[in-house]
Amino acid sequence: MKRICIYSGSNLGFRPEYKENAKLLGNILAKNKIELVYGGSRIGLMGQVANEVLKNNGKVIGVMPKGLFSGEMVHKNLTKLIEVKNMHERKQTMTELSNGFISLPGGLGTYEELFEVLSWAQLGIHKKPIGLLNVSNFFDPLLHMIQNTCTEGFMSESNIKLISISDNPSLLIEKMKNYTPPLMENKWRELPYK
Repeated sequence: MKRICIYSGSNLGFRPEYKENAKLLGNILAKNKIELVYGGSRIGLMGQVANEVLKNNGKVIGVMPKGLFSGEMVHKNLTKLIEVKNMHERKQTMTELSNGFISLPGGLGTYEELFEVLSWAQLGIHKKPIGLLNVSNFFDPLLHMIQNTCTEGFMSESNIKLISISDNPSLLIEKMKNYTPPLMENKWRELPYK
């Protein structure tokens, strides 16, 4: 993997483990010569990952919509900053630049980005690995909801295999390097499988 896109909080969260693991992930990306693609902010968990990659001589590409966020949020020391028109173009650019995706704890934006790449993987639009860094079991309620979605018949079990999960950044990167896309079941149960 040449580049991994990170989705994460624009805040640090209340647990010190969130910040510690964001920094550790940044360090591991740099040491593995994996470039970071992310939203371009200098604050929150996003900024922590970027700072650590840069501190360890790694490359960081930020993608940010022009004029949407306060200028103070923009990271000034990136390898490359790509300015785009809007959030849709931002997500598309980040997806095109990346060979895989990792979500750290975050808010609505993080969930939106994660579910978009999961939905695209389910539809076969891409076959890139998607990881959850499950620090302090942050994503357990989300994983329970996804399992319940299968149990209730709204999604196939094969969809769960689209996600690589670990609470350890090194192990998560290894899982993603060894990822093989699952054979997807028929998404539409009322239609005959073709």
